[in-house]
Formats: sequence, C-alpha cells, structure tokens
Amino acid sequence: MRTSGLGLPGDALEFLDKKGYAELYPPQAESVGAGLLEGKSVLVSAPTASGKTLIAMLAIMACISRGAGKAIYLSPLRALASEKRAEFGELAGGGVGGVRPTVAVSTGDYDAREAALEAADIIVLTNERMDSLMRHRPAWMSRVGLVISDEIHLIGDADRGPALEMAIAHALSAKSPPQVLGLSATVSNAGEIAEWLGAELVESSWRPVPLAEGVYDGGSVHMADGSTLDVESSIRGPAVDIGVGAVADGGQALVFANTRPLSMSMATKASTAVEPMLSREAAARLKDASDRIVRENERTEAVKTLADLVKKGVAFHHAGLSQPCRSVVEEEFRGGAIRLVTATPTLAAGVNLPARRVVISSLMRFDMRRGMAPISVLDYKQMSGRAGRPQYDDRGEAIIVPGNAGPEMASGYIGAEPEPVESQLLNARAMRIHTLGLLVIRAALKRSQITDFFMGTLAGRQLSKSEIDREVGSALRVLAKKGMVSSRGAGAAARHIASDLGRLVSELYLDPDTATEFLELLDMASDKRDHTLGLVHAIAECGEFYPKAMPRERDRENAEGLLDEHGGELVYEVYSNEIAKSTLALNAWVCEETESSIAAAHGVESGDLHRMRERAAWIAHCLARIAAHEGKTGLASEADELERRLAYGIRRELIDLTRVRGVGRVRARELYRAGYRDRKSLAGADARKVGRISSMGKRVAEAIIAQAGQAGARRR
Repeated sequence: MRTSGLGLPGDALEFLDKKGYAELYPPQAESVGAGLLEGKSVLVSAPTASGKTLIAMLAIMACISRGAGKAIYLSPLRALASEKRAEFGELAGGGVGGVRPTVAVSTGDYDAREAALEAADIIVLTNERMDSLMRHRPAWMSRVGLVISDEIHLIGDADRGPALEMAIAHALSAKSPPQVLGLSATVSNAGEIAEWLGAELVESSWRPVPLAEGVYDGGSVHMADGSTLDVESSIRGPAVDIGVGAVADGGQALVFANTRPLSMSMATKASTAVEPMLSREAAARLKDASDRIVRENERTEAVKTLADLVKKGVAFHHAGLSQPCRSVVEEEFRGGAIRLVTATPTLAAGVNLPARRVVISSLMRFDMRRGMAPISVLDYKQMSGRAGRPQYDDRGEAIIVPGNAGPEMASGYIGAEPEPVESQLLNARAMRIHTLGLLVIRAALKRSQITDFFMGTLAGRQLSKSEIDREVGSALRVLAKKGMVSSRGAGAAARHIASDLGRLVSELYLDPDTATEFLELLDMASDKRDHTLGLVHAIAECGEFYPKAMPRERDRENAEGLLDEHGGELVYEVYSNEIAKSTLALNAWVCEETESSIAAAHGVESGDLHRMRERAAWIAHCLARIAAHEGKTGLASEADELERRLAYGIRRELIDLTRVRGVGRVRARELYRAGYRDRKSLAGADARKVGRISSMGKRVAEAIIAQAGQAGARRR
C-alpha cells in the first residue's frame, strides 16, 4: 500500500513523501485496513522495528485532519517523550489539512496544571503524568479524540503497569471515549488486550530485516536455521569476541550485559580489538565526540573511561551515565562511527539502537524481589529485536551466550512464545492509590460503583468480580483509617468520599502510606530548627523514592561521619546502618559537593544522581504541601526550601540567588563569594564588575542583573 493513496490531506502526504515514507510496511497497511484512519481503535502487536512509530503518526494526522480533537501520546520513558516531541513537532512545518499542529510535553510535576496543554493539538505525556492529570479534571480532557499508548504491554510491569492501566481505563470510561491506539511488543494474549480496548487487532511477526537466532557453545555459534558461525576466541571472552566479529565483518554490535560494571569491563576489552579497524575519518569524528563528552560533563571516573573508549570506537551505555553522555553514544552509534556498544538491558526497552549483531551475554538478571532469576521471553524478544538495521543489513543476528544456564535452556528462548501480559493492579499499594484517585475524579461513589469501574480494567477481564470487590473493600478500610476517605450512609448504600487530605494526597500523586509516614514525621518534628538531614533521610527511605542505591561496606563509615556532623538535624534517632547510599549522595548534593566527588565518595554516578535529586525534589514538594495543609508553617517553609536545594544542589544561603534565570549552583556560589548575597544586592550591581567573576562576561552579567532587578520590582 502506497502512502499517496491513504486519503490524507495533501500537506500531510507531502510530509510523508519528504520523510521517505512511500510504501507502507505490512503491519502499517494492516492497521490502515483495520480502520485506523477512520477513528477505529486498533491494537498493533508486532516486533521491534516493524514501523509502529509511523502508525502513530498516521493516526495523529487522521485525527487532526478529521477535526476529531486532541491527540495524546503516552510514553513509558521521559527520554522517549522528548524524542516524540521533536518527531511530532515536524508536522507543524508543513501542516495537516491546513492546520499547523502545536505540540506540548508534560512528564513531571504531578500536581501541576499546565496551560500549554490546553492549547496544544498533540500532547506527549508519560503514563504517570496522564494518570495524575485525570485527578485534576482539566476541561480540555473532554476534547481528546485519540490516545496512543506506546509499549502498552508494560501494563504487566509490577511498578509502572497500574498507572498505565488506570489511565487507559479512565479514557475508555469517558462519556465519549476517544480512539485508542495500542502499540505492543509481540505478546501471547494480544487478543485479550484488544477486547479490553474495544480495538481491532493487528498481529504481525513481520520484520523489515530477517532475524537469525543462535546459541554459543564450545567455540561456535549454532544458529536455529542449522548453520554455524565460527568464533575467533580470545581472552576477552565469548560475548566480546562475538561482538568484535561483527565489527570485523563490517557491521556493528550491541552486547547486553546484566550489570553496569560488566558492561564497562566488556567495552574496555573490546576497545583494543575495535580501534585498529577504524577509518581515519571515523577516528577524527570520534575524537570530537570524546572531547564533547569531557567538555559537557563532570569528570567522574565513568565519564573519563567512556571518553577514552569512544575514541577507540567502543562505548558502554547504562542509566548511571548522564543524558548528555548517553546522547553522544546514541548519536555516534546511529551515525556508524561507534562500532560496538555494551549496554544493560534497560536499553532494550527504551532507545532504538539497532545493530547487525546483538549479543546477549547472560540469561540471568538481578531482581529486587527474586534475586538472580532468568529473564523473561519478552525481555529476550526485546533485546534480540534490536538486531538488524533496515537499509543496511540483509539480516540481523541475535546470539545468546548462555554461560551457566547451558545451551539447552538458551535454545528454549528461540521460537518461544512471549508470556501473557497480566494486570498488576490488584496489589495493595496500587489499589489504595487508585481507589483514592477514583474518588477524587468521580466524587461520592458506592463500593459497588467502585468495583464496577475496576471491572472495566484489564484486571476486570483477568480476575473475578468477587476478587476485585474484596480488594476494593480492603483499600477503602485502609483509606478510612488514614483519614483520607469518609463514608456517608451505611451498608451497601454508603457513599465514599475523599477527604480534603485524601484529595491533596491524590492530586500530589502520592502513595497514602507515604503521606501517613510524612504526617507522623511532621508530628515529631519541631517547627523551629533545621531538619535537613532528617528530611533528606525520610525522603530517600519512602516508597516513592528511586533509584534506591544498594549500600556498600564503606558507606557505613561515611554514614557514621555524617551522623557525627549532622545528627542534630534528625527528626528521630537513626543508626548508621539505616543511612542508605541515597541519603549520603543527596545530603552531599545539597552541601554543594560536585558530581565527581559524589561519584568517588558514594559510588553514585551522574545519571543516577540526576534522577535521585529530581525525584527527591518532587517528594520534598509533596512534604511541603502536606505540612502546609496541617498548619505546620515552619516545616512547610523548610521543605519548600529543601525542594529548591535538591533541584539546584545548594546550601540554604544560595536559594534567593538561584531564583535569577541563568544562575545555577556554581554561578550562585561565585556571586555569593563576591559579596552578592541575594537578588537585591545583585540588582544594582556594576555589570563590568560582575562580568569579571569567573570570566562571566559583561553580556551575561547584564542579563543576570536585569533579571534580579525585575524580581526585586515584583517583590516590592
């Protein structure tokens, strides 16, 4: 099927032509045939790289050209949300049916009401942001005509699945339900999910590049088609050798390791073999990329190692790296300069980095709930699906190095059917969060009405009504005990209502258990002294905080030193073995230690620290709102200050200076040392004098001084 025959407006067809979309892939054509462009809901279950992004784009174009309303695109990851904004933003250049669609992205600040979303035609949200927006009942939500759920199979994820399931369930239960487009990996119960969505099912095994799968055993790779690949063995180990072999044949390789240290070790081993294969042009390009990594990031050991490896045509990729580091690796791998990347499995679920050969170095992975456990078939499919670059490779190769698992177990993954997607909604935490959320959105409901709503979820298709009703009853009792829900009437006729506290907790998108812990903390704390360490510790220990950092033996000594110096800031007694690495890192951050010193002292890399401080700042904001609700004005002010300190990595005295646009932690400290202690003192400063501070320059100084003056005028 050619795109020219889709019946879309001329400007939309011109856009598709310029992007090189002339002929639809089979899953794309089947989606169109299922009624995608006419507003019918569709579930597409297909392998990686089968063209699901274009299916989403076509649905958005059709929605806009029909005047059907706003289009919402749900992304599982914040980084992917930014990518989608750029992709969809290109539509504004040529327009769709004479409309130049505007794009807005919202991925955080769960209790924010953003005006930009009201005006946007295309809204990109994380799953959690969509779920949280429902609780604020924005008027524009009734004008949504299309909801696209990328990676909808993640409903089966224990941590993040319930938010996605509830967001979709709310959309399906609207008075005028929008068209729903679900984009899924290949799963065994796609039909069940399609029935839940009321969608036409498009199920396909088609790939743009054929996939050959095999298992390494005894010095050779035995492919499923009966062929054999010989491996040139070395002390680097089979996984690296197999990856290097692809590079030697003119391809690229993606090697999955189950830990970060192993990914770095493998990359280092591969670099000595890959570097001699680089062309002069590639080496020059990689030198520039390496310099960029050093220039744009603090020089932690990981950054220095990465920069050195990139010069040799190799890189590692994991969540501990900063976003600028990961972006350079992704850009240079896509461009073909980096020949081999080692990565942790998180890459398989996020960034699209295809390679001729994918090597899976282990079938085991550490799980917080189960310890070391075999990966799922779905995880294997996600990793192996990265094999084969359209337009570059005749075939992709996915090779398992089974290690202790043995070749027989490894062979079982090839050709196996992925596990069914199972709802994770009926666990105690999810039920108390989402039962409270439902009462905020829909006001006074009987227990039977709450149960009926949950019967409209995927859980309602997979479990009995009695099971769901039992969990609803349990959640209501817990919420009532916490003072977040009250009842009017008795027995089956009783209507359940969210209290003011319950409404606040739900709009903050906070677990009621965490809110209760914070209420207890506020009752114990004095309203008149510094609690920085106590609040940081409470934030890092709560259920909402992530990533949790596993402590090391040396962290006990660091914790003892921290307690000696800041123990007076605790709200309640805490022992050194109760101080997590996260607390150590966050406390160091608000004491203005550098990322490199935090990485060296506490083993927390820049990417992890970024997520920690971002998450911690949001939780501090929640704590401030709860404290204000309870009339604890001093503690509310302290938590509010801590939110900014966590966001910027500053001591208390720099808070006012960082309210000036363009002044971050480093510049604020330099200004403070030079005698500019707040915006008032900066507002009347001499630009030439300020410009000499750390070679800031007169132009930057003038802008900062003007900003400070405007802020001062507003305060007066």
